[in-house]
Amino acid sequence: MSETTEQRELKPGMVVYDEGGERVGTIRGVDEHGFYIKADPDIEVLAGPGQRTERGDALMWRCWDCGEMGQIEDIPEECPSCGAPKEDIYYWQED
Repeated sequence: MSETTEQRELKPGMVVYDEGGERVGTIRGVDEHGFYIKADPDIEVLAGPGQRTERGDALMWRCWDCGEMGQIEDIPEECPSCGAPKEDIYYWQED
């Protein structure tokens, strides 16, 4: 039987590919919510802090536990609403 994505152990440093087989980056972290990648330089990524995407969307932070959101420049050490740790805060594209 061949190995599937669900059967593999994801680890930092592993290469990530899109549906078309194109390399997009390497895994930089794994937690119970999924994995996070460092995109290769030629991959278009979301806008950075204080910037907006071409559509005008803002990049925010959002708490996985309670949904609280805030400006990406002000990522807290813990969620101000529920006290969840920084590891439970992720990037969110607000439109």
